Amino acid sequence: MKLTSVNVGFPREVTWDGGRVATGIFKRPVSGPVRVQRLNLVGDKQADLSVHGGPDKAVYAYPAEHYAYWGRELEDDELPWGMFGENLTTEGLDEGAVRIGDRLRVGTAELSVTQPRVPCYKLGIRFGRPEMVKRFLNSRRTGFYLAVAQEGEIDSGDRIELVARDANSLTVADIFRLYAFQKNDREMLQRAAQLEALPGTWRSYFLEQLQRSSR
Repeated sequence: MKLTSVNVGFPREVTWDGGRVATGIFKRPVSGPVRVQRLNLVGDKQADLSVHGGPDKAVYAYPAEHYAYWGRELEDDELPWGMFGENLTTEGLDEGAVRIGDRLRVGTAELSVTQPRVPCYKLGIRFGRPEMVKRFLNSRRTGFYLAVAQEGEIDSGDRIELVARDANSLTVADIFRLYAFQKNDREMLQRAAQLEALPGTWRSYFLEQLQRSSR
């Protein structure tokens, strides 16, 4: 497993749907070591902190392997790393293998997997395609967010090492499937609602779903 690209960017204002919107989704690859801080990477910020960023979504990772799929889907073979707004483009990690709570060492930093990504309309802005959010969700190629367990420096080409895992945890794919597609799986809802490594907002959502399904 390795880090293919490190991507950062500050928020910018763009014209969208007749108005002006601030977004931090435009990321560009950078070379050389980048400092990972508790809430973001140096050189990177989020625009709307009410729904983006924070300790549980400090860093966003997206598998490089998904780019081939999107190149075919969008008929565009020249998608640059960072196109999905990810800070880390990774190799050898995917949603079906990565578990919530997995602790990963990258360079001198340690990161903890927290949740899948559920994108907002700004993904459509990035691609110039309003339907992109729906296509992204239906693809189940969500990538995943990371909390910063230990600050440090990372660089493209760094090895990614799994240093801790709860074998009883659920995968990122499990959580997203439960959220978007199989909302009445009571056994999985119970497991997700009790998963301490999952942020409280997600656990509360799954608990509500569990209670609703029992009525």
